[in-house]
Formats: sequence, C-alpha cells, structure tokens
Amino acid sequence: MTCALFTCEEPATWRRVHQKYWVVVEARRTGKTPSKLLTLDKWYQEELPATISNRPERHVTLIELVKLMEWKLTRGKFRPRLQQLVESNCGDAVEKCSRKAFNLLPDVQAAITELSSLKGVGPATASAVLAVGAPEQAAFMSDEAMESIPGLTPIQYTVKHYILYLTKMLEQTKKLNTLDPLEDWTPQRLEQCLWALSIATKQKLPVLLDICVSNKRNSENDEKPQKKLKVK
Repeated sequence: MTCALFTCEEPATWRRVHQKYWVVVEARRTGKTPSKLLTLDKWYQEELPATISNRPERHVTLIELVKLMEWKLTRGKFRPRLQQLVESNCGDAVEKCSRKAFNLLPDVQAAITELSSLKGVGPATASAVLAVGAPEQAAFMSDEAMESIPGLTPIQYTVKHYILYLTKMLEQTKKLNTLDPLEDWTPQRLEQCLWALSIATKQKLPVLLDICVSNKRNSENDEKPQKKLKVK
C-alpha cells in the first residue's frame, strides 16, 4: 500500500517522495549484498540513459540487456531462469530489435511487442528498456507501481495490462506537470516514487513515514476531496 500517493495531485508531495528515492534504494534489504541494488540502480537510472541518448540511434546492446535484467531481478522478484534466457540472445538481434522498438515510438504497444520477440523478454522487461531510453513516453512495469494504482490488480504481465498501466501513468504525469511550474514529471519518475513509497511502507522504513501518515489522515478525514482526485 502506498497511502494513496497515486491519487494525490500535489506536486510537492510527489517531490518529497522522489527526493528520498536513493535513500530507500540504499536502505532496502536485498539479502547478503545490500549495495548491489544501489550500484545497479545508479547504472540503470543515470548511466544507461545517457549512453543510449548519445547514440546516433537509440538501442541497447546484449551486455546492457543482460545487466538490465540483473537490475530488474535485484529490484523485484528474483527469477534466475529469465537471466539465463536473456543471456542466450544474439548480440546483433538485441541491437536490431531494440533499435526498431525505439523507432516505433510513440506506438508503445508496437515497441513492447517488438522487444518481446527476444528470448527472456516479456512486457515488464521490454518496458524497462523503453523507460530507460524514453522516460517521457514509458514507465517500468514494476509490481510495486502497478499495485499502487486503483483498478490494476490482480497484475497481469501482458501488453494489454501494461498499456492500461501506462495510460494511467501518463494521465497523472500530465496532471502533475499542469500543476507544477517545473514541469519535469515523467511516467518513469512517477514509477520511482510509487516504488520507493511501497518499499518504505512494506519494510517499515522511517524515511517516508510522514508521507504515509499525512495521506492516511487526508483519506480518513476528508473523503470527498480524495474521491475527486482519483484518476479514472
């Protein structure tokens, strides 16, 4: 539960959560190697976007796709079989397929379908590729973010379900940018916020406790405005 963050239309609240993103990543308990997620997440969120944007045509390499899968499995549910399948792809095929996928944008559905032709790549992994190269058009399909949005559970790992998720994320992004003078919100930034608050809540991290208490109080004491803020 993310304390109704997704229905909140106060940019300041979202920004407070986003400012604590790296604190949550560092504090998250991920087994024997707690620093692994921080290292991989820094690479995915900061290094890889710059690498992709500096290429004549956006694409990812096999090495990058393998590391992206490692990031995805470290950040979420660990499925070793997926790692093995992704590693079995041909390097040329990965570059050709990902290049075509980025060129298909803004048709996200077609881009997801194209990337899903690679071994070990489903809608969630495909969304991670698109989100890192086009954060203003796509968002990573994380369980935590989807569970935070009304009407998206039970989760289905299908292209149709991803498009439903992305549509809601784009709608909320547009609302926040309308209200926020900085206008720097993207669907991928929203995913970071929803993931961070979800993890902080599940692991009872104190870093975002005030956000949860504030939103809970608002939903209990002022139900009508809360309903008004819901995205349908």
